[in-house]
Amino acid sequence: MWRKGILTWRDFTSSTDISFIPGKRKSFYDESLTEALERLEARDSSFFGRMMKSTDQWRLFGEFGSDAVCLDIETNGLPASEGGFPTVVGLYGGDGYKAFVKGNGLNSRAIMESLSKYKYLITFYGSVFDIPFLQSTLSGFNTDMPHLDLCFASRSLGYKGGLKKLEASLGIGRSGETTGLDGYDAVLLWKRAQRGDTRALELLVQYNMEDTANLMQIARILYPKLKASTGIEEFI
Repeated sequence: MWRKGILTWRDFTSSTDISFIPGKRKSFYDESLTEALERLEARDSSFFGRMMKSTDQWRLFGEFGSDAVCLDIETNGLPASEGGFPTVVGLYGGDGYKAFVKGNGLNSRAIMESLSKYKYLITFYGSVFDIPFLQSTLSGFNTDMPHLDLCFASRSLGYKGGLKKLEASLGIGRSGETTGLDGYDAVLLWKRAQRGDTRALELLVQYNMEDTANLMQIARILYPKLKASTGIEEFI
């Protein structure tokens, strides 16, 4: 299709010369793409969250990246099934950073209200950990936004390791206060905060804030690489 100059949905629906697709199937695809175009014009990102494979949802960043929110959580270190709970849920988007802290506004209603302002979700390993963990520990929490999981997106490009290693590979730095900290340190900071150490809580929130803000930087760097990896740029 690319060799024939069919690069967009509209190119496809207006084309009458796709000999390798039977007529009835072409009509079905035309109807599906017409609906998709209508949903895109209406900015209905949830439609694409339901219809597209999770491995393809990175493709939506070009359309919905300006309405994206990055999510990252910290926990007490235990599995959800063994008394685990989120200690901090951080969101970073067009309105800046917002932290929900256990005992201070961390509940499903408040988080989902903030998420409802956005069209697209960005996490690192969130499809496996963060989102299922919140669904297990916060009654009523759910989201049907399309989701860019940077863990799997980066691996598809050949990057290895966790978030901190990926940041280093892409030249993304952290503040002196949080450099070298990891998820285990976040658990220890929460324990110190529970004993009355206010500085520990401030550092935990700062650590989470840098996690979420850096996700946005990573997404902006990786998206062009992901797009280039499809080979379409040869035909544009």
